[in-house]
Amino acid sequence: MTQSSDQTEIEASAFRRLLQHLDDHKEVQNIDLMILADFCRNCLSKWYVTAAEERGVAIDYEQAREIIYGMPYSEWKDKHQPPANAEQLEAFAARQK
Repeated sequence: MTQSSDQTEIEASAFRRLLQHLDDHKEVQNIDLMILADFCRNCLSKWYVTAAEERGVAIDYEQAREIIYGMPYSEWKDKHQPPANAEQLEAFAARQK
């Protein structure tokens, strides 16, 4: 089955909406996403790199993170990512078992 251009555009639009939603909800931390859904913004960045590589497009992880975060990761982290608390770390460790 080949993918139609409509389906590709719909999927791309849904992905952009996901990124906008994550950007609108910076209070949702990556560790919370990992605990609840087993993926985070960094995972999306890695998947972005993989998808680009599959299409012969050179992009590195930091470039992908800037696309996903909407700014350099170091800047996003300084502005929006407090250290994980003990409860988050415990829940994340339990998730990894």
